[in-house]
Amino acid sequence: MTKKNKIPDKYQIWIDVRKRYHLSDIHIQMARELGMNPKKFGKIANEKQEPWKAPLPVFIEHIYRKHFGRDRPADVKSIEEVFRAKEKKKEERRKKKELQKEVNPSDQNTNSFALEKA
Repeated sequence: MTKKNKIPDKYQIWIDVRKRYHLSDIHIQMARELGMNPKKFGKIANEKQEPWKAPLPVFIEHIYRKHFGRDRPADVKSIEEVFRAKEKKKEERRKKKELQKEVNPSDQNTNSFALEKA
């Protein structure tokens, strides 16, 4: 039985924000690149009570264009794709480390303190 990877909170919060505020993957990626805090989106997405505010997607696009000088990111990935890529990279590093241990088993038994005293 395989263990299903649960999405960590740092990614899950972005998924929840995407659903709650009806944002696209592009808007979420732009907000992440800008370093926006997803917990503060409620204050920003308040255009119904404060009509002078722009809708959240328009606001994110405006700030992104102002900061980066382009309309959208070059390579758009969803949060799920970002999480899967990180997990894959982590797994590859773990396998590489295990393979390295198999190749050099003598390195594990040596103690740096024992070498210094000798």
